[in-house]
Parts: sequence; structure tokens; C-alpha cells
Amino acid sequence: MKTPILFKNLSSFLSVLFSGVFLMTAIRCSPPPPEPPVDDSYKKKLITHEEAKVLFDEYSATNNKVLMESRNGNPDSRWYWFSIEEMEGYIKYVKENAQEKNLKDVGIRIYMGKYPTNHPANKMAKPEYAGYQTVFLMPTAKKSQDSANSMKKRRGVITDENEDVKEIQPMNMTNLAPPPKAFVEEMN
Repeated sequence: MKTPILFKNLSSFLSVLFSGVFLMTAIRCSPPPPEPPVDDSYKKKLITHEEAKVLFDEYSATNNKVLMESRNGNPDSRWYWFSIEEMEGYIKYVKENAQEKNLKDVGIRIYMGKYPTNHPANKMAKPEYAGYQTVFLMPTAKKSQDSANSMKKRRGVITDENEDVKEIQPMNMTNLAPPPKAFVEEMN
């Protein structure tokens, strides 16, 4: 009776089998590659709570005062809130889309806005926010050379090296403090 080719050399067969199982197990159990380190340049931009209060108080005494006058004494929203998870998700969305488009020096610009009084309720975090100011986040990237040259021709000077990226959606739907909660002399 003939012995099948695979079983002629049992030790070779077993060593190949165990090596294969070991490699498959090692590949499945290897940890994911480490995430790149987070840039710590933000540390230079941190301010104290006292410095934040100075900014809040200055806004209250100037800009908010003008807003209240234009709103017949009614205050406007004073703070805006996104959860950490929303921010992380949005940043990931912007990074992934920017990478697909080979954009450089990607950032997020924060714009001031205001909901029209007839703004669709499903486009705000809460329907009672209609008529109040808000903020929205806009992805930006380094201006292309063509865009930069065009700006020079129009204005003579470039004031910002970044431009809005219209191919990546902005984010809004923030929670905000509409009055009367917003009308406080102190920050919480």
C-alpha cells in the first residue's frame, strides 16, 4: 500500500502545520499600530480662568451691550457647547476628507452666525434657538497657489494663508445658552 505524499514525512507535515497555526495566531493577536502622538502646541494657547473671565466681561460690556440694544434690551446667546465626542468625530471626519483631497495645513475656523427666526427646527439643536446667535465650524486648508495669486490681484495683500474648504461640510447644531440663562454677569 502506498503512503500519501503528505504523510511520507510526518515531522515535516506537523512542523508546517504548527508554524501555520502559530503565524495565524500571532498575526491576529498583534496589537494595532500606535496612534501618532498628539501635537501639544495647544499648551502655549491655554489661558487661566481669570483670563477667560476678563474676555467674558469685556464681551459683556461691549459687544453684548450692542446686541442687547439692537434686540430691544433682550439678551442674546452667550455660550455654545459641543460634546467631546462630537468634536472628536468632526475632527476625524475633517482629517479623513482632507487626506483624501491631499489638503495641507488643515484647520477649523469658528464663525459667528445667527439663526433666522423662521429657521427650520430640524437644523438647530432646539427649536427655541431661532433668532439667536450661534457658531459653526468650517474646515480650512492652506490656500492653493492659484487661489493665493487670485487674492493678491483682488486685494493686493493676503491676510490669511488658509481658506474655507467647501468640499467638506461645516458643523453646527450646537447647544447654546439662550436667554434668560445667558443673561448673567458672571461666567459659571
